[in-house]
Amino acid sequence: MEVGGGNHPDKRAHIVVDKYVEDNTHRSGDLKLYKNQKFLQADGEHLPFKDKEFDYVICRHVLEHVDDPIQFVKEQARVAKMGYLETPSLLGEYIAPKQSHRWVIQDIDNKLVLYDKAVLKFNPWMDFGEVFLYYLPRTSIGYKILERTHASILTVNYEWKDEMEILVNPKEEYYLNHFIKPWDESICDKQLAKRSLSREIGATMAAMFDIIRSVTKNKLAREHF
Repeated sequence: MEVGGGNHPDKRAHIVVDKYVEDNTHRSGDLKLYKNQKFLQADGEHLPFKDKEFDYVICRHVLEHVDDPIQFVKEQARVAKMGYLETPSLLGEYIAPKQSHRWVIQDIDNKLVLYDKAVLKFNPWMDFGEVFLYYLPRTSIGYKILERTHASILTVNYEWKDEMEILVNPKEEYYLNHFIKPWDESICDKQLAKRSLSREIGATMAAMFDIIRSVTKNKLAREHF
């Protein structure tokens, strides 16, 4: 199941849930479904499913929009045994800020830490989304490699089992400093996944093979049609 598939549903999901049908305020296009998918209009904070009805739930770029994030993630943990949740990271929100995003989010010590933008007085002065979300992914192989080897620069990629740990507007300086203080080397090592040289080489090679496979697949698809 996917919560909030919007205009880019995951092909693996058999059921797609979305709160809004005609309102595209929180997405970049109209709802989309694949042939194998069933759509259900529902609020992610109150899902109409039984406890642990699903083996896996996917939720991408929705949590940053919701009114009650604690209730939202509790519902996913209630209806599924495990899942994957993706949001813009703190850096991602600075690079490509969206007015529809209420929360800025970071994975800290395997906890989802959220701060209301109003609490942080979050006010980036420029939107570089066109550069980092569209132009470079389309034109730069080097950037494509970076996307695959350091996905956490732009996104939080949080896979969970049984439950999710979430903190909303925590007052502890330890968490707050990740959002309001310049990052030092220790935070960079933790947040951007520092690796050994051998693992870095392996990740880079894997990224290059994935790019080649993707380009080849797209080329064959265009030739077929």
